[in-house]
Amino acid sequence: MSIRRLTLALAAAALVVAACGGDNSGSGSSATTARAATTGAATTGAASTTATTSGEKVTLRLGYYPNVTHATALVGVEKGIFAEKLGPNVKLETATYNAGPAAIEALFADAIDATYIGPNPAINGFAQSNGEALKIISGATSGGAFLVVKPDINSPADLKGKTIASPQLGNTQDVALRKWLKDNGLSSDPSGGGDVSVKPQDNAATLDAFKQDQVQGAWVPEPWATRLVQEGSGKVLVDEKTLWPQGQFVTTHLIVSSKFLKDHPDTVKALLAGQVAANDYVNKNPADAQKAANDQIEKITQKRIAEGVIAAAWKNLTFTDDPVASSLKTSADNAIALELLKPVDLAGIYDLGPLNEVLKAAGEPEVKDL
Repeated sequence: MSIRRLTLALAAAALVVAACGGDNSGSGSSATTARAATTGAATTGAASTTATTSGEKVTLRLGYYPNVTHATALVGVEKGIFAEKLGPNVKLETATYNAGPAAIEALFADAIDATYIGPNPAINGFAQSNGEALKIISGATSGGAFLVVKPDINSPADLKGKTIASPQLGNTQDVALRKWLKDNGLSSDPSGGGDVSVKPQDNAATLDAFKQDQVQGAWVPEPWATRLVQEGSGKVLVDEKTLWPQGQFVTTHLIVSSKFLKDHPDTVKALLAGQVAANDYVNKNPADAQKAANDQIEKITQKRIAEGVIAAAWKNLTFTDDPVASSLKTSADNAIALELLKPVDLAGIYDLGPLNEVLKAAGEPEVKDL
């Protein structure tokens, strides 16, 4: 299937993609901003890993969200880490999105070559293209999703008859919420019926609705969970990591178009070197990384996240190159069981060979796919 046909197919199935895949993870703004920026291959002083062995000039168009769950990308761009690792023969162009479907559509339309994205949009892109359009090549972030509720709610039973928000129907947090409700004997349905009315809406709208008691809780990613606690006087009822083995589940990973991976494997490997280096920097320099991420968010949205919010949210996130592949399959299985996703074969969705080469060279543990 050609990329043009994929784009037309995506447009025809836009409602399906939105219902089953979007992770609206914008920072402090509800705007679905798409911003393009060009970053030259300047270095930060360390030795560069050259992206091309033949000396050819390559342009890499990279997408990400202006949100703390995409801190690896924010810091990698802001600190020049990606540009350094890509080397002088690669021109790095960046584009930002506030929702997964927009990033997937851009990838299908050949507007970007790679993007940081949530798990469910990647599943949908893979399914929509019959496994042809993309590969997951690295993890980036794990954790950072919570069910935050009003102070008088102390158990699942207290949620009966209440309205609970999620970011988008069928997105990662929406599926987690509905699965948890079902496991605790509470029904919900896509139209808002059942024991608990689940209301998918923009995260910024959820914060306002929570303050006004229009919703009594929300299953949301950071920094919105922290904002609901700090600004809405909410409390955490469920930390999603407690529901997963070793507390690990994929929040953000890096995907690349299959065509770009085939045509420019050296550039992809250099991008992965940047990914690993950026995560190393984030983990070793949390205070400076928070500032760099916030600086990048401000450049994109013209707004900063409050320092107290980003510091608290940061502690709830694990920045890891491991894509936690087992959690992707479980999330897909849960969505299928809830009839929010059609059955999909995920065989071939990962290509972690280049990442493992980079990790091995850096003396770090290799990671596993499905």
